[in-house]
Amino acid sequence: MSYLKKDIIPPSAGSRRQRIWCGFLGDKLATLALAVFIFYCIIALFAPLLAPYNINSLNFMDLNNAEIAPSWISGDPRFLLGTDAQGRDLLSVILYGTRLSLTIGICAVLIQATLGICIGLTAGYLGGRVDNFLMRCADVQLSFPTMMVAIVFLAIFQALFGIELYQQLAMLMLILVIGLAEWPIFARTVRASVLAEKQKEYVDAARIMGISTKRIMFKHILPNTLSPVLIIFTVQIASAIATEAALSFLGLGMPSSDPSLGSLISAGFSYMFSGSWWICILPSIALIVLILVMNLLGDWLRGYLNPRTYRD
Repeated sequence: MSYLKKDIIPPSAGSRRQRIWCGFLGDKLATLALAVFIFYCIIALFAPLLAPYNINSLNFMDLNNAEIAPSWISGDPRFLLGTDAQGRDLLSVILYGTRLSLTIGICAVLIQATLGICIGLTAGYLGGRVDNFLMRCADVQLSFPTMMVAIVFLAIFQALFGIELYQQLAMLMLILVIGLAEWPIFARTVRASVLAEKQKEYVDAARIMGISTKRIMFKHILPNTLSPVLIIFTVQIASAIATEAALSFLGLGMPSSDPSLGSLISAGFSYMFSGSWWICILPSIALIVLILVMNLLGDWLRGYLNPRTYRD
């Protein structure tokens, strides 16, 4: 048993994690990106406390305050970022919109990762007909663009069950559609890693000791395949948030009563050239910065965890 544990958990595992962390802190751009992402997570988590106004209040929407410019333009100290066409404080709805966009993106990618890891582990470890069948299913799934699948599915759902029911279930529907559409990305990556890992000595030792296939897959092989999964997870969150924003811009996302960043941009676009540019521009900046920092983190992880560039 001691031999098996020695092979499964290398002595340098702790030092490697420490080197990765030190390398991360040594990259100023990556550190800045992480700090900005943590800032987004904090404002999303504490949006009800940080928002100047309660968006669920009956007095939150006041048409008398519609299209007021940001305070540094209008001089109105009540609205730091101005108001939208419905008289809502833009800072408050951006905070809540960031919360919704991050929630949808993270939950959708968790579904992608769960399905993709399970399917990739099974296909890579068992091989044979199981591998061929699961990978052909992944190929079929990848042949349909995520946006096309989402647009068709959400439009059909609205046509069959009505817009009112869709608006009540919009968040759940977006998470499921985005999550179920891109699991093959995780599956193919995990499968490739499993094909390499299952040939190593510690897996042979586990088989000889009579450890179950399920335990070998999830306890021993999976931890050694998480580096590429972490990279994909980071990048896919940005992709999921962008997909949600695009669907909301097309009218298939979150309703205006419960806005995400994408739906705020969609609602403000018609006022872009009428003088009330802040209604569209400010949520767009918040969305662009969020997607940018996620991609920067993913690029840093891809470069640092790449076996060709990493040195123990």
